[in-house]
Amino acid sequence: MTTPSTAEPRSYLYVPGDQPRMLAKALDRGADAIIVDLEDAVVPAAKVPARAAVAAWLRSLAPRTDVEVWVRLNSGAAGLDDAAAVVWPGLAGVMPAKTQSVADLVALDAALRDAEAGAGLQTGQVAVIPILESAEAVLHASGLARAPRVQRLQIGEADLRADIGLPAGDGEPELLYVRSHVVLVSAACRLAPPIGPVSTDFRDLASFRTSTRALARLGFAGRACIHPAQVTVVNDVFTPAPDEIDRAGALVARFEQAAAAGDGVLLDDAGRMVDEAVVRQARRLLARVR
Repeated sequence: MTTPSTAEPRSYLYVPGDQPRMLAKALDRGADAIIVDLEDAVVPAAKVPARAAVAAWLRSLAPRTDVEVWVRLNSGAAGLDDAAAVVWPGLAGVMPAKTQSVADLVALDAALRDAEAGAGLQTGQVAVIPILESAEAVLHASGLARAPRVQRLQIGEADLRADIGLPAGDGEPELLYVRSHVVLVSAACRLAPPIGPVSTDFRDLASFRTSTRALARLGFAGRACIHPAQVTVVNDVFTPAPDEIDRAGALVARFEQAAAAGDGVLLDDAGRMVDEAVVRQARRLLARVR
């Protein structure tokens, strides 16, 4: 398990690994992170050449720190081959698709260790975000969260729906349990909050904003996007407003002053009691400021 940073990405933009023109523009689309997809976005016949092309593209990138680069791996043995090919000093991590068991992540850890050694990298530099796409994966989320290198979790809801047999519903109440379960597991295992699932309707941005706000209320702290138009919405929803930042900063400062004077509780400007639990939420908000 890796320790989350204090400024986790808000937006993750999926980019097909076999589309060089899209890759060329991907880092300038406004997303905090990109996910180069070697799995669903690439047809089976093109997977091996796509792997080689992505590996070459990664090695051609100029160093930069404003956008994280992740690669979604295929499942099974093909995913281990993907991992061996794409490890590179600027890679934030990999996202193994259709993760089923801790054994899958242990095997991935071994493949990454070998690739890191070959690239002259420190062991453990490449992080992992497993994608939970089956009932089995969701039920074993706690074990997966504690596996080597795991930084966050992500739910692959299209495959999960197919596995469980869930039709889509207005407001998606049928997925509330799964989403809340993964949020709770992440908190219990001291991971960064999970990445919200994609929405395939990239034209209805009003509905996308509504659903993104709903995910934020559930405890998600970012969302995956399939189209650049969605990135601005996600960044906006998961960016604290200036007045929220000001209130949180003032609250933390007042609490620390009170604690230094021996008081563990104080009243805020509205006359509400403030204790360590309230201040912890304020610190979390401040940690999201980019």
